[in-house]
Amino acid sequence: MARFELKLPKMGESVAEATITNWLKEVGDKIEADEAVLEIATDKVDSEVPSEVSGILVEQLFGKDDLVQVGQTIAIIETEGGESAVTETAKEVETSIPAEAAAIEQTIEAVKETVVAQDFSSSEKFLSPLVKNIAKEEGISVTELDAIAGSGKEGRVTKEDILKYIEDRKSGAVQVPKAVEETPKTVEEAPKAIEEAPKTVQETPKAVVETPKTAEPIVAKTQQPVPVSVNGGDEIIEMDRMRKLISGYMVASVQTSAHVQSFIEVDVTNIVKWRDKVKTAFEKREGEKLTFTPIMMEAVAKALKDFPGMNISVDGEYIIKKKNINLGMAAALPNGNLIVPVIKNADQLNLVGMAKAVNDLGNRAKTGKLKPDDTQGGTYTVTNVGTFGSVFGTPIINQPQVGILALGAIRKVPAVIETPEGDFIGIRQKMFLSHSYDHRVVDGALGGSFVKRVAEYLEAFDVDRDF
Repeated sequence: MARFELKLPKMGESVAEATITNWLKEVGDKIEADEAVLEIATDKVDSEVPSEVSGILVEQLFGKDDLVQVGQTIAIIETEGGESAVTETAKEVETSIPAEAAAIEQTIEAVKETVVAQDFSSSEKFLSPLVKNIAKEEGISVTELDAIAGSGKEGRVTKEDILKYIEDRKSGAVQVPKAVEETPKTVEEAPKAIEEAPKTVQETPKAVVETPKTAEPIVAKTQQPVPVSVNGGDEIIEMDRMRKLISGYMVASVQTSAHVQSFIEVDVTNIVKWRDKVKTAFEKREGEKLTFTPIMMEAVAKALKDFPGMNISVDGEYIIKKKNINLGMAAALPNGNLIVPVIKNADQLNLVGMAKAVNDLGNRAKTGKLKPDDTQGGTYTVTNVGTFGSVFGTPIINQPQVGILALGAIRKVPAVIETPEGDFIGIRQKMFLSHSYDHRVVDGALGGSFVKRVAEYLEAFDVDRDF
């Protein structure tokens, strides 16, 4: 029987790993070619991994929440008909030595109880998928993890912390509890435990002891505690994976960057009039709707070329000047979460190209069809809070960038209009720009001058321009 190795596919140049969020197929399930087998997630995007072949899923090499590298084998699919090797072996044992098989089964079950996959839900610490994966491979218990002094934010255990602990553990520099030492560390140690079983088990044919590789992996089944409502009327809902990630990013950004804001009001009457005049012809010729967003993004890209000090990132005590201008565009998802797809080389696009990029990324974000690489490489971010009626906002910086611009709602307001004949009151279309920037590396002069330049480009918009 042919065995096909399902590997984690390449998802973009900047994406090297993903976390398994859900298995859509279980061991023994039939799979058709191009049918989704599991769901994965990078730090921004969720997606599915389809099978390249038809067959039977005979092995899952990773579990839920495990971190997998691109190119690693994540499952085994049997591509030819017939029963699996596990079933055939079981039949042989049942026919030839039923009594010995029963003894072996009891022994293996006893080993399973000891060698189950680690459950870290009882830990009081936040543990990343990478740390959990290393702990599972090295057989590190929850008690040991809780005893490690984390060097990350809020005492979190980092990759470096757990690797140092493993090194100290092997050298004897740290004291390991006896109960932990006597427990088989990984599933791979199960054969050794079986060999040390009673003599009747040891004399059983080797084929029985050496469980085939296609055997269903041993997975711990633990019942998660259900939160209890205090008054019986409140609904308690656990955050989904993306909301947990967003929560972590926001807190980390506020703790990392010294956020300050600059605000400026912009007269966009000319832009509103021009768009009203050309939007029908634009859609007819280009097949795309013309919104205000690409016009704003065009102005931001121009201002970033004028002020390259805003197109940077921070890495520790180093400032990285970005060669390309890649604009992140914050987009709200149907479930209420937020994602930031990126328009690459935005300064090289004309208005038509910008509109196509904005619409494409926005539509694919809403339908969950963004690729992992679509959210990577941003150098500056724009968020349109005016979509929800907000006049202005104080957005949080998308790390490791140093600035983010919020576009407020466009409103008709009374304004003083200066003319050669004198000043008078008129109705104008205005909006606020809210610029949040990292005061560690961006001073008020730069942060204020940048947003002022964006405003100047918008107010100088040519009403006679072609699209």
